[in-house]
Amino acid sequence: MEREQEAEWLEAQKILISLDLVAAAKQQLEFLAAVDRNRFLYDGPLLQRAIHRYKTCWLPLLARHTESGDIGESLTVPLDCEWIWHCHRLNPIQYRKDCEKLYGRVLDKKNVQSTVHEKAKQQTAEIWASFYPDEPFELDFRSPSTGGTSNKHIETLNTITYDLVSAVKRQSSFYHQVCRPIMHDKRFLDGAVARYKGFLHLIKRNRERSIICFCVPTYDIDLMWHAHQLQPISYQKDMLELLGKILEHDDTDSDRTKGKKLDTGFSDTTKQWEDAYGSRYWRAGAMYKGADLPLLDTSLRLCNYNQRNTLFPHMTKLFLPLQRTMAVEVLLEIVGIRNLPVNEKGNVFVSFSKKKPDMFLHGSCHLSIFSETGDKQVAGFECEPTGDLIVTLVTKSKPAKTIGSISISLDELMDPNAELSVDKWFELKRHSRQANSKPIYLRVAASFTVPVPSPQVFETLKLHSFSMNACRFPFPGMAQHMRSWAHFVDGYGNDIVSLQIRKSKETGGSMHPILKQNIFGMTKLSRNLHLLAEYVEDTWFFKDSNLSLTVQQNTNQEGYVLELKGVDQLKLFPGRKFEYQPKNAMQAKSENFMTVVEFSAENPYGKAMALFDLKSGLVKISEDCFVLPALVLSFILSSLLKKGGLITVVDSENLKAQDKSLSCTNEWGDKVNSFNAGAFGGCGAGCGGSGCGTIAKSGGCGSGCGGGCGGSGCGNVFVSNKSTGCGSGGCGGCGAAVNFGGAKQAPSEVTPVGA
Repeated sequence: MEREQEAEWLEAQKILISLDLVAAAKQQLEFLAAVDRNRFLYDGPLLQRAIHRYKTCWLPLLARHTESGDIGESLTVPLDCEWIWHCHRLNPIQYRKDCEKLYGRVLDKKNVQSTVHEKAKQQTAEIWASFYPDEPFELDFRSPSTGGTSNKHIETLNTITYDLVSAVKRQSSFYHQVCRPIMHDKRFLDGAVARYKGFLHLIKRNRERSIICFCVPTYDIDLMWHAHQLQPISYQKDMLELLGKILEHDDTDSDRTKGKKLDTGFSDTTKQWEDAYGSRYWRAGAMYKGADLPLLDTSLRLCNYNQRNTLFPHMTKLFLPLQRTMAVEVLLEIVGIRNLPVNEKGNVFVSFSKKKPDMFLHGSCHLSIFSETGDKQVAGFECEPTGDLIVTLVTKSKPAKTIGSISISLDELMDPNAELSVDKWFELKRHSRQANSKPIYLRVAASFTVPVPSPQVFETLKLHSFSMNACRFPFPGMAQHMRSWAHFVDGYGNDIVSLQIRKSKETGGSMHPILKQNIFGMTKLSRNLHLLAEYVEDTWFFKDSNLSLTVQQNTNQEGYVLELKGVDQLKLFPGRKFEYQPKNAMQAKSENFMTVVEFSAENPYGKAMALFDLKSGLVKISEDCFVLPALVLSFILSSLLKKGGLITVVDSENLKAQDKSLSCTNEWGDKVNSFNAGAFGGCGAGCGGSGCGTIAKSGGCGSGCGGGCGGSGCGNVFVSNKSTGCGSGGCGGCGAAVNFGGAKQAPSEVTPVGA
């Protein structure tokens, strides 16, 4: 059977693609990032104008430029027109019909440059101006209206009838699903090309056998499918040679409800894939991430933000002993077992853990063996990319008995020349073995993302006088100030910094006392106190940074109103925002949380820089350069909360944010850190059961936490017992389907398993 599956995979790899999909995928990611920085193109009046410019300017110009068949010099397409063109081409059959109707041929992308590269922009701008003198080559993206000069070229009745507005809306969330570091890794992209060929081969086999299947690709496959379609002539040629007709990419079906077409389609695709090739269909970093996060405020996109790194122009003299932690996402399944003694049949399960517990994975968690139970469970979790992953075979008897274990070296799998996955039979190292008994083998499948820096996590500890004996503060003259110190430690328990507010009164010019407050800090590496922030009137000014916090007491109700400023780039919002918003958890209040969001040219819609849990004292910080300011800010917020509470938070534009964050089970309110708990099951697992910690076990739609957790402190683990049950796939808004011979055989875009 395994030889037949290997032969089938090799047959799939013989499929010829007439372009470099890896290079095309990288270009696509770069372009989608540029569009995502200008999200007004997703909806509203500028989208309408972009569509009008695309129909009446770009397509006629492209047709005129390629009319002779000899393209000659390159054209550069304006960003707004390129985005509409992008979405139009992702319905290849409709695009072909529209082009042939209007121009008698398919307009290809050959020798057309993206505006992102700007190689021939000036030349094209001159050509554009000669044909459309009243229409600018590039739109003013800062203008929310269609004001200014307008395009006088009126659309005729013989024009595109395809609903481009709906097409754009369906594609607008695709970048959210693919904007992750793994998508730029050559090993991952090479594997994605191979998997795309495997996907096409399944569709071909279905057609040959008259099998109707709604095939749903994962996001790595769908990225390549998009890259292929964006070159219309190549896509048409390759599909005709492979299938005899153009493979449709129908992205109109996006309903991820359990039991609907996308859900059952992904289940069927997974089964077909694993039966045909013997490998796992899921892949770390290629699965559905959940819905795109909403904007904090639409007016923010129109602000003219500076480039990054203007907040901290000076290096602080207080050095923090930070330890950079890398993390990888892992998907793990126990596929089968060989030579299990007859008396143990149906009486075993597997637990997995790190040989040396790390920041993310500690304790052990349980999985069933698919070949034994028929219950498909896939665990998704984060861990550090070093050390050994230990998989142990255990009996269900009481007391449980350990039969043996295997070890998987993460160091070897993270080698630059190694694949980011493993799927093979491992011989079990037996704890005890009877004479003449056969060796037991476990088939383990695991997939990994590339290592990325993990956010720094700190905990606040309050120190009392006895702490001096523990050498927390081995400095003379500190006893009188001990109770006002806050001590921050990292996730490993290492001392990072200690902070203290010192108050004094000074006589002002009118002889009235002026309250003065300073925040000092020190570390074990420095024997001197360092002034980190000072309070003047109603504002805290942070030293060594362009950051300030205005604190005004509310006269109508108890508490404070806060305003955070940082060169118009940093703003403070209540609740958990962006990267810190929990995924697929039950909605609950989160008034104890605050998020610092940075706005810049690189991130015009905001990026979460720090998260404060004011109740527990935990602080999560995304960038090292912001660690010290964030800890000082956390210290100030904690002090204000003790005094009278925090009523609301406003930024310099007086924006108010509604807290729509979610809460769950761990100390941050997360069910899982990096994985969508509902990804396998379709619409989100609930959290129940006891002793689960941060483990979610999804049996489809909304099943509880339940079993699957051994020991305590399992870390950030998500266990799905139905990886084939999501179909929720589709592409975060795309959910495209493949129509072939009148039967829908596949939706495009992703699907389940968290990520």
